[in-house]
Amino acid sequence: MSRWRLADTGHRSAAENMALDEAMLTARAEGASMDTLRFMQFSPHAVLVGVHQSVELEVREDFCREAGIEINRRITGGGAIYFDETQLGWEVIADRRSLRLPGKPEELYRVMCGAVVHALRELGINASFRPRNDIEVDGRKISGTGGTFEGDAFLFQGTLLVDFDPEVMLRALRIPAEKLQSKEIESVKERVTCLKEQLGYLPELSEIKAALVEGFERQFGIELVPGELTEREEELFRELLPRFRSEEWIYGVRKPPEHRAVLQAVRRCDGGVVRAQLVVDVPAKRVQYAFITGDFYAFPRRAIADLEAKLRDVEAVPEKLAEVVRRFFQESGAEVPGVGWRGIAEAVAAAVQKLELLEHGLRIEDTSEVFTVLGSFAEIPEAEVLLLPYCAKPGWCEYRYREDCGRCGRCSVGRAYEIAERLGMRVITITNYEHLEETLHSLRRKGVRAFLGSCCESFYVKHQQDFERCGVRGVLVDIQKTTCYDLGRVREAKAGRFTGETELNLNLLERVLRLKARQSESP
Repeated sequence: MSRWRLADTGHRSAAENMALDEAMLTARAEGASMDTLRFMQFSPHAVLVGVHQSVELEVREDFCREAGIEINRRITGGGAIYFDETQLGWEVIADRRSLRLPGKPEELYRVMCGAVVHALRELGINASFRPRNDIEVDGRKISGTGGTFEGDAFLFQGTLLVDFDPEVMLRALRIPAEKLQSKEIESVKERVTCLKEQLGYLPELSEIKAALVEGFERQFGIELVPGELTEREEELFRELLPRFRSEEWIYGVRKPPEHRAVLQAVRRCDGGVVRAQLVVDVPAKRVQYAFITGDFYAFPRRAIADLEAKLRDVEAVPEKLAEVVRRFFQESGAEVPGVGWRGIAEAVAAAVQKLELLEHGLRIEDTSEVFTVLGSFAEIPEAEVLLLPYCAKPGWCEYRYREDCGRCGRCSVGRAYEIAERLGMRVITITNYEHLEETLHSLRRKGVRAFLGSCCESFYVKHQQDFERCGVRGVLVDIQKTTCYDLGRVREAKAGRFTGETELNLNLLERVLRLKARQSESP
């Protein structure tokens, strides 16, 4: 039976914990430390974004500053997480060869999570592994995990929710819930659980750690022995800490130059959301910078940064950029589980395809507010139907939850009806999600080749694959003002019961209508 070190590094700041991750992984890759199970905690509480994410997109910075919540970036991928002082982090830092781990990341997740599943069952909790990389109890997440490699060494980490304050988490992260009410908080509780809730009491930290130790010993046939950091780990930690405290690490590496024109597109895959941002020299039609972000995991951890470098100075043509992505993954052996090279290539290609919008007279700032379904803007045929969301009608309107509109001209929807009908288009107000699916399927059966519509980006991203499955090509324009996603009231909106009010981006929608309406404007 092999012996591993048990390193309990206690409560530390976010920067210290991230620097220790890097130091311990590097030391293991150098052979300057032994295989280790590490326990870690955070003080003060912290928000950690994944290595491929943007702080600006994922974190409510003002609230974090007011609440004394530190912000930092992990060396691993995945989504943003809130780590309060009660949560327990666990990490395995080991040589891949010593455990003969599965080659595929998906199988690695299952094996590593198995140790924690066993520990939770020993505590009396009926936990199970949920692909791609979560541990759940009756469908509710209790631990998220992720990892990265360096040479033959790997780091695999997870968080275990001991106690849980959903309101603080919702305010710290850009999980849409700007106006927190009891319904929004309960909605989060329906998806997440913690040890205190499952057991009915708050277990002692020593009891939790002992269960995890036994779970890892059993899963890997090892003996865990308490130990301190090595001299090399301490040396690396001191060298690395200034970097992990720096704004360059926390903010700078993912922020495009603000004075450049940025084309962006989002692609939802089984393994996460991929957002491609391309800084393009429009006259020369060449990519100057590429930024690929999202809540996915990439192996090795340098893969995305290396790919971004490969995309620089490539001609801004979808096929050429997609080929660079394909060749990079083929030659490097990089893996992005559940996304693959195709998911990355599709996001990059969709971003550069938005150059077509400029050729049609739209402004560069409009490109991020136009989404397409089953093709680029140029590939979408002329449309004869306009679909509008009921949430853009005023709450007082008797037509709010009806397909039609009174055309009183007192809201953006009424004006959109008037514009579209002058262009000979049929207009339908979508009253709930099921109505949307029924309408799209009906349009397809009737031979309608394309539709125009309006929705928020969050809805488009969440239902991207659903739009494609319905099989009708389309162009969607983003809406303005606060949405149900911002308020955390998605379930109400999906069922057609959302009472908040949004507003159409009428100027942009009208320009798109005039470009893509099937019939000429009536005299």
